[in-house]
Amino acid sequence: MSVGSFKTQHAASTVQSQHALDWVNFFVAALLMGFGPFVSVHLANRSWTPEAIGLVLTVSGLAGLIAQIPAGELIDLVKSKRALIGIATAAAALALLLFGLRPDFPSVIAAALIQGVAGSMLGPAIAAISLGLVGHDALAERLGRNQRFASIGGLSAAAVMGVVGYLLSTRDIFVLAAALWIPLILALLRVRASDIHFGRSCGAPDHDAVKPQRVSRTVLFKDHRLLTFAVCLFLFQLANGSLLSQLGQTLAHAEGNLSSLVVSALVAGPQIVVALLAPWVGRTAASWGRRPLLVIGLAAVPIRSGLFAMTVDPATLVAVQLLDGLSGATLGVLTALVVADLTAGTGRFNLAQGLVGALSGIGASLSTSLSGVIVQTFGYVAGLLSVTAVGLLAVIVALSFMPETKPPSHTGAGHDTAWIRAWNLEPATIDKKVGHWLARFRQRVWSR
Repeated sequence: MSVGSFKTQHAASTVQSQHALDWVNFFVAALLMGFGPFVSVHLANRSWTPEAIGLVLTVSGLAGLIAQIPAGELIDLVKSKRALIGIATAAAALALLLFGLRPDFPSVIAAALIQGVAGSMLGPAIAAISLGLVGHDALAERLGRNQRFASIGGLSAAAVMGVVGYLLSTRDIFVLAAALWIPLILALLRVRASDIHFGRSCGAPDHDAVKPQRVSRTVLFKDHRLLTFAVCLFLFQLANGSLLSQLGQTLAHAEGNLSSLVVSALVAGPQIVVALLAPWVGRTAASWGRRPLLVIGLAAVPIRSGLFAMTVDPATLVAVQLLDGLSGATLGVLTALVVADLTAGTGRFNLAQGLVGALSGIGASLSTSLSGVIVQTFGYVAGLLSVTAVGLLAVIVALSFMPETKPPSHTGAGHDTAWIRAWNLEPATIDKKVGHWLARFRQRVWSR
């Protein structure tokens, strides 16, 4: 076989693997949708108390948080990322069946633990396969595709499961979700193992080594860029995690029976925006750079919460909530992409993903409890204003301490970078303008 023929066949194989990975993202998101609000509804229908349901959700969340960093370490070490996804999704399917068929306390707690651990494995493993398939240069667009198909899968599953729950029973939702494991595995098997480069998939310095070298774990904890990025995501989740629950409580009082319909629109709208915007974010991250998009994604939260504090009109709330899709599209792509930038050559890509994911999860877990205390003590508007303050802090941290992470080899003077310079979107220009605006603001305040 000639060299040209071999390269052509390899390129065709990689394209097939990428298409298969699209469907892996679709079915993983669809399967995990079974663990959404349907768990609370199903257990409530089985006469579980709100305290017991809250315990189940807490157990699942804590299991996922504790497993994040060990899962990242495991993904770095294991060569077959497909096997990890197959095992994790099989465990998730088992948890779904336990939720649906065995609603006794021990079985449900076991299912919650399994779900938390399995869920912590899937996102990082898919990102690792993506990096191993396409390499660093093409990772941004690949992550955009991942996010698009995941959003479409989640939306499709939510619609179908809602109909199944209405026509049949909530138990059948879990059985249907578990059955999605079969097409998921079929799609996973079409991702050719030979196309997934092991060295690339963990960000190793020597891609061709059988046992890639890895830097010390302490190097990650000393990297101020990675820690700054993790703090930005922690603050983002601390602000964003409670917004929808605060809205839901307000709507329940203001809209009565219509509240569930409005909440559905609040959930579905941003997912549609993510599906539409995610590929654009991937392409733009490769041309603009990561930092401008990071600031845009973070800034959407304080804008949303500030606008939410001004109105309870359902149509306005649904329109404003679309900004959550902007955050989801940008941060959904940038999380793995920025981590890949910062860990290139370390062999610790997936461990770093686990570290960032753990801090993000802690922020999300603290969000609802802290906002609940604030709302209970000071009221709904105060809760939203506290979210706005935390969201603005995330933006300030990103502008003040987070550098651009796009590799220098990507910053040639092409059409896109020229366009950015023409519109003054370079990070240095943005910093200068923000500093100028802040100085003028302080001068006006002090002059009074």
